[in-house]
Amino acid sequence: MNLYLRLFLIYLQAKRASPITLDDMHNQLNLTVLPNDLDINLHVTNSRYLAYCDFSRFDFFVRSGLLAVMKQRKWMPLVAYHDMNYKSSLKVFQKFTLDMNITHFDEKYFYSTHEFKKGDKLIAQGVSHSVVRGREGVIPPQDVVDAVLERQETWKRSY
Repeated sequence: MNLYLRLFLIYLQAKRASPITLDDMHNQLNLTVLPNDLDINLHVTNSRYLAYCDFSRFDFFVRSGLLAVMKQRKWMPLVAYHDMNYKSSLKVFQKFTLDMNITHFDEKYFYSTHEFKKGDKLIAQGVSHSVVRGREGVIPPQDVVDAVLERQETWKRSY
């Protein structure tokens, strides 16, 4: 399946899923390995793990309201660093979960972990450092959080 089509399906699922508050910067995706996710060894190629992490971040952006804030302010997310540690393989049509946690942020970066699991078994684990960038450069993470909290408050008041 084309990655853009898969991203669109994740967007539709995220719109129907429960919102994420910034008290709990965590999300979980349930995914299935498709034939085009495989390399010549017939297991998930390492670059696809990075795409899966992108899917997880995108789900978080939609469900937290960050996507709407970024669109409104013409901000864009960028991954500055990503490291993966592979423990086991995923094969075609296997189902797995991907947990993403934004563990903390400092004056420049958001720090996240990504855990790929099949049942209770850890398949792979990734760590990323991300920024949100606008016309004026990197937006301080606290400003991003404040903008999302403001949007979430507005959303709560409208219901």
